[in-house]
Amino acid sequence: MTFRKHIKWYLMAMFEDYLKMILKAPVYDVARETELELIPGVSRRTKHRVWLKREDTQPVFSYKLRGAYNMMSALSEEERRCGVITASAGNHAQGVALSAQRLGVRALVLMPKTTPEIKVSAVRRLGAEVVLHGNTYDEAAEQAHVLAREQGLTYVPPYDHPLVIAGQGTVAMEIMRQHPQPIHAIFVPVGGGGLIAGIAAYVKSLDPAVKIIGVQAAECASMKAALAAGRRVTLEKIGIFADGAAVKQVGEEPFRIAQECVDDVLTVSIDEICAAVKDIFEDTRSIAEPAGALGLAGLKQYASKHKTTGLDLVAILSGANVNFDRLRHIAELAELGERRELLIGAIIPERPGSFRRFCHALGPRQITEFNYRYADTRRATVFAGVQLKPGDTDKVDLVQTLRERGFEAIDITDNEVAKMHIRYMVGGHGHGVAHERLMRVEFPERPGALLHFLNQLGDRWNISLFHYRNHGAAYGRVLMGMQVPPEQEREYAAFLAGLTVEHVEEKANPAYDLFLR
Repeated sequence: MTFRKHIKWYLMAMFEDYLKMILKAPVYDVARETELELIPGVSRRTKHRVWLKREDTQPVFSYKLRGAYNMMSALSEEERRCGVITASAGNHAQGVALSAQRLGVRALVLMPKTTPEIKVSAVRRLGAEVVLHGNTYDEAAEQAHVLAREQGLTYVPPYDHPLVIAGQGTVAMEIMRQHPQPIHAIFVPVGGGGLIAGIAAYVKSLDPAVKIIGVQAAECASMKAALAAGRRVTLEKIGIFADGAAVKQVGEEPFRIAQECVDDVLTVSIDEICAAVKDIFEDTRSIAEPAGALGLAGLKQYASKHKTTGLDLVAILSGANVNFDRLRHIAELAELGERRELLIGAIIPERPGSFRRFCHALGPRQITEFNYRYADTRRATVFAGVQLKPGDTDKVDLVQTLRERGFEAIDITDNEVAKMHIRYMVGGHGHGVAHERLMRVEFPERPGALLHFLNQLGDRWNISLFHYRNHGAAYGRVLMGMQVPPEQEREYAAFLAGLTVEHVEEKANPAYDLFLR
């Protein structure tokens, strides 16, 4: 027996129960078989055949319906009479709500207060009771378990249960039937791990040569951390831009399966996620939620690093439940995620002809942004966005060219203060502002959150700079300056230590020095 066949028989024996559960799962009572779609634009750019598994076309616009219904359909009559409860950032909640509606079961759903309104409204429309609790999925889940015990409800986990995993595994069953030719790799969004566990158990049992690659947002990479440590770990802090996959600790059963069957887990940046959302829109005219685009973001990263061509690569488009307001934020970061835009901060002489000389130095490139305000009689500061062509690698050369032609220039493409704030507020330096301290703050974006933060701030120091912009994202972001006299440094340090919101003090930021100080 060859080594590959040996591995195949080993995995089939290990996951025989999962194979049976997946093949017998009654998910099509409520779900539909979704299309495996070849997307031409990304295929052309990556030089591979790139396929999207369109789980965004499910009745609740996410694959989560499969696992929820598979578990709930197996409940006893007594359990159905008592009702069910779950915690979810939105997609699993809709799956539970629709399943409960079809089965005639009461459903109570706990959702974080940061959940996009589109998901909260959808759950309520499906007839479930909604309670908003905490700022993260984990906080909502903790309270859901308390209520389950108090009210005698059956908890329907979003990922850590064999029947839920088997329901999600039907995605893989469809892929293998729809694409009988060899598949090089399947890229799967990972939150708690239920989807990748179901896909991995099924695919590896049939064809161990197919790579199963998980993809997580870098700010909540709990599966990657667990596999590296050889045990489940709990992340101290997670970001929730990809809220549908933002989990501090992966499930116990998904982790067990992942250790045996997952080949790798990639992490992607917010910019890369936004670029993938844009790619999906351009190829399908559909709008993925950030977590839904993780698979394609990872696929593109993989294709960029591995210099192969002509392979069949599959990405799971796992969901499309995104607030319309958030699209503004996604669109702003998409060009940066594709590395198609270079942000430059520059100082030019304040005299006639300087702008023309500066633009000549940029060459025949599309200017995406150009911000300037008179500073003094000697020099002007410029914030410029420059469009880069696909495959353009001359970022460093362009900045160097500007310097050689007498302009002080820096690359601020990856500078968070520049990307999130300064590009929208360039207005000149704060002349005469003494002892200014600059700080970035993030807080959960919900009604009253900004006022709550300002109340924490109080009236101890003069605010010399304040920029807040609602990005339609889960977290609000503020850039602020305060005048803190040297004799009040100890009081200011105590104030920072007592803040209950995420904050970063910007002590030496070149974008601040260039445009605002």
